[in-house]
Parts: sequence; C-alpha cells; structure tokens
Amino acid sequence: MFNRTKHRMIHFDRPFTLPGVDETIAAGDYEIDDDEELIEGLSWAAYRRVATFIKLPATVENRYRMRLIQIAPDELARLVARWGANISHSPKQ
Repeated sequence: MFNRTKHRMIHFDRPFTLPGVDETIAAGDYEIDDDEELIEGLSWAAYRRVATFIKLPATVENRYRMRLIQIAPDELARLVARWGANISHSPKQ
C-alpha cells in the first residue's frame, strides 16, 4: 500500500482551543498534515485521507515539547469557521 502526506498551513487570527488540549493555543501559523493511502483496485490513482494532524510548536506552556495532535477533518473545519482562520496549500504536496 502506498501512502503520502499532504502539507498545508493554516493561520488563526485569534487564540483558539483544541479538544483534548488543556491550554489555549496562541494565534499564528500552524502546519496541517493529511495522511492519505492509495485506494487499490482502481484503474486510476485515487487516495483517501486516513488521518489529519496539527503541529503545535514547543512553548513555555507545554514545557518545550512539540506536539503532533490528531484532529478530525470536520473538527478542523469547525475551528476554521469559529476562530477565523485562513488555509494555504503547500506547493510541496
């Protein structure tokens, strides 16, 4: 099975919260990774998303640990709508 990861950046205009994360996360740019796997048996290449992650940088509040938090795509869409975010797709997909 072939897998790939698509990268994109998301900018939050205001501080926001994530389910399962205790602290409020600062406004700014965050990297989003979408892991996808090849759907086999088709006559063309098609992928399905199997996981989405947001990378949280190391900060004083989280004891200088970078975190990779799994998030449901619909939850990410809700955050974008609620906290005023902009998404840009990386050219390196």
